[in-house]
Amino acid sequence: MKAAIVASLVGSAAAFAPASNGRSVTSLNAKSKALPFLPAPANCEGYVGNVGFDPLGVSDYFPVDYLREAELKHGRMCQLAWLGYVAVDLGMRVPGYPEAMSSATSATAHGPAVEYGALGNILVWIAFAEMTSWIGVSQMLQGSGRAPGDFGFGKSFLDGKSAAEIESMKLKEITHCRAAMLAFSGVVTQSVLYDKGFPYF
Repeated sequence: MKAAIVASLVGSAAAFAPASNGRSVTSLNAKSKALPFLPAPANCEGYVGNVGFDPLGVSDYFPVDYLREAELKHGRMCQLAWLGYVAVDLGMRVPGYPEAMSSATSATAHGPAVEYGALGNILVWIAFAEMTSWIGVSQMLQGSGRAPGDFGFGKSFLDGKSAAEIESMKLKEITHCRAAMLAFSGVVTQSVLYDKGFPYF
């Protein structure tokens, strides 16, 4: 009973406390730039390219460094995939390509690739890349200070650049990654729907 009385007194005393400066209220009430009818995801603040797009609240359940790593990886792979998809439809082939698959397009290559065992090669190389990259990702998640997506390649391009220029390059990369994920989905869909070669309409 005494505890209840003390709690009610503390609660009523809070009504006379000075008003806050509004900074934390504003950040809690901040709206997403991408989806203005939703609150901005607090965990994504400070990341390059953050536009507040997290409608499912995934950043509340997983480390944002891990999510950014996945976003960069998928974006980089889609940049390569788009190029490879179009290259095959323009007639380019790798040496040693089975003659029976020479007429296959990117959209129709799955069946012959399974028949001739090409998907096994893809599985081996992707598994190798995933195992190798997981070492860096796990170290990053344990606080090594490694930036998401940083495998040490191309650092010489950033030599002599200011912090603003480096941030600009990071923004360009994440923007291109996001565009490539949409572009690859679009090129596959359009090539299947229209059943035509490049430019698929």
